[in-house]
Amino acid sequence: MRHRKDHRKLSRTASHRRAVLRNLITALFQYERIETTVAKAKEARRLAERMITFGKQGDLAARRHVARFVYKPEVVAKLFATIAPWFAERQGGYTRIVRIGHRLGDAGETAYLELVKSVEQKEQERQKRQAAAEAKALRQSDGKPGRKKKQGEAEEEAEVMAEDRPKRGRMKEGAGAGAGGGGSKPRRGPRKVGGG
Repeated sequence: MRHRKDHRKLSRTASHRRAVLRNLITALFQYERIETTVAKAKEARRLAERMITFGKQGDLAARRHVARFVYKPEVVAKLFATIAPWFAERQGGYTRIVRIGHRLGDAGETAYLELVKSVEQKEQERQKRQAAAEAKALRQSDGKPGRKKKQGEAEEEAEVMAEDRPKRGRMKEGAGAGAGGGGSKPRRGPRKVGGG
């Protein structure tokens, strides 16, 4: 029985557990989707939804309460200005957990913890991604001839440098037969005596 068991301890001390959850929630509001273990996602979801509820209240006390928990001031501003208005008509259920399988290292069950978005928001994000992909493809198609020119210039410089440097064989010829590397090293220490 789990009577009066309020939360998952996550095998950590109280201060470590609080720090982990603060990091997770800050990252969730910053990136709008994070990958973590299922246990941590379930625990972070409780606190993230409370922070969004404070964001919907929007007053100074709520802002101070969130600022004590969320690490980055710019993320606090994003929560109150951008994320909270998304859920103005929604009473709870601001996040979702999507299970994605097991980790290779320790077989821990992993999941995405993400903010729930409306159909219109998803469509806007899809259009932004398409526009970014088209812009990237356009940059790459324009950038290829320039890269070839740079590579050609680099090859020419390498040829000029190779002509200036003497080759290995020339050094040996100029120095004499025994000069340079590769010869036997002088013996240091006594010779071994006796048949061996």
